[in-house]
Amino acid sequence: MTAASATTLLRGFCACSGVDRTRVGLCRDLIADIRRLDDQLAANEKQMAHTLDEHGTRLREVDGIGAVTAARLIGRTGRASRFPTAAAYANYNGSAPVQIASADTGRHRVSRYGDRQLNCALYTVAMVQTRMPASAGRAYYDKKIDEGKTPAAARRALKRHLSDHVWRIILADEKRRYRLNEADTAGAA
Repeated sequence: MTAASATTLLRGFCACSGVDRTRVGLCRDLIADIRRLDDQLAANEKQMAHTLDEHGTRLREVDGIGAVTAARLIGRTGRASRFPTAAAYANYNGSAPVQIASADTGRHRVSRYGDRQLNCALYTVAMVQTRMPASAGRAYYDKKIDEGKTPAAARRALKRHLSDHVWRIILADEKRRYRLNEADTAGAA
């Protein structure tokens, strides 16, 4: 329900008693709060988009990554060069599978360690991509299903794949910014 639809519903309500009038007043206050918070969220998203433009990241070119998710990924990752490999980054964000062995069977599950907020952002991107029929993530997910993996295992594989892809993009953006800063410093001297 949006603030506009709640306002429309509230207009159709007839306040016959003092209690009803109090309820209507409380509802109006809540609707005003929702409008204020919606405006604040829109301003925050606009500010994040502006900051990401200044940052020069290419993360928003990936299906399922908007301004808010890109900001979360960059903010929670920090410097990507601190991770020597994509596997180290996957271990940090908790998307690296952990092998569980019991008797003669071995299987993998998602690590419960790592940065849970970063893991949540990657999960969100993975879920959005699996719902987009033309995305590269959906093609990867379908390929894993065709290989015989369960839907949960295919999602885990996609999340790990996305972790590697995001790390490479953030690392490339970091290197590009470093080269631009070096060129600016050399040009100024």
